[in-house]
Amino acid sequence: ITPYGNLYHYDLPQALQEKYNGFLNRQIVEDYADYAEFCFKTFGDRVKNWFTFNEPRIVAALGFDNGINPPSRCSKEVGNCTDGNSAIEPYIVGHNLILSHAEAVKRYREKYQAKQKGSIGILLDFNWYEPLTRSKADNYAAQRARDFHVGWFLHPIRYGEYPRTMQEIVGKRLPKFTKEEVKMVNGSFDYVGINQYTTSYISNPTTPSNVTSYQSDWNAAFANAKNGVQIGPRANSWWLYIVPWGMYKTVTYIKERYGDMNVIISENGMDDPGNATLPNGLKDTTRIKFFKDYMTQLKKAIDEGANVTGYFAWSLLDNFEWLLGYTSRFGIVYVDYNNLKRYPKMSAYWFKQLLEKK
Repeated sequence: ITPYGNLYHYDLPQALQEKYNGFLNRQIVEDYADYAEFCFKTFGDRVKNWFTFNEPRIVAALGFDNGINPPSRCSKEVGNCTDGNSAIEPYIVGHNLILSHAEAVKRYREKYQAKQKGSIGILLDFNWYEPLTRSKADNYAAQRARDFHVGWFLHPIRYGEYPRTMQEIVGKRLPKFTKEEVKMVNGSFDYVGINQYTTSYISNPTTPSNVTSYQSDWNAAFANAKNGVQIGPRANSWWLYIVPWGMYKTVTYIKERYGDMNVIISENGMDDPGNATLPNGLKDTTRIKFFKDYMTQLKKAIDEGANVTGYFAWSLLDNFEWLLGYTSRFGIVYVDYNNLKRYPKMSAYWFKQLLEKK
């Protein structure tokens, strides 16, 4: 088994949150890089593939814009938080995440990469955004959504700056990179992991928001149906609509907008309800169809020149799904939480057959 080591998956040490507010403080950059370096030094003889962060956008947006995730900070008019500023804090956190990533990559390249012969990158979530209509306004809105979603992190590491749309809309609230930081951030990846699950329609809102926040900066309205037709069947999670063609568009978009970068599909999957029991919980034919359809679209993008070098299903096992806890099962292997026994689902056997094909 070839390990891919992910250094950060929403697991900030509580001590650093208490000491200096975690990612709101510039001090995190140095501390995170020290931690990353410890991992390179300790495990780099065996781990040759690294990711610095999983879904930094989720850390910044859900933690500091709408306050759904820890540390639950947001503006009073945005959500139910005791403290925070949704207009400013998400961008500070995003900035410090990018700098932490780049500093870790710099240390890896300077001290370990030549000897250990490994690679390093970052994991970014990317839902595809399709314009609701063919109008210019909806097309612009969908592009804003892509820039504020994946561009927020991908643009700096590829081009050394934030997307123009973000610079124009966010203005002075968006932190700036120094000349030295631009050098460090630009090109700070060997590959980029993309977590791809779902797709939404986007339209230009009829009325502008009266709140200033990361989400309102998008100036985009979401929809899961067009002319009364749902974009795709919904999985168990409220946000997860099954839209295979979104995979093709996601991968093709990255190729066209960001050039020939090495992409790994680092998460892709769907969930069933957590209360699924044996033996019915093993008959996951919808999941098999999901993987088959998404991979078909992925192959189409690769055949047309997209540089995709790897694919990870989410997930090997049913697990504790963050805020959803045990109410959601994403695994290709069923876990009985009473005794922790593992039972491969039909999708696990489907994968086995797929991988055995010559």
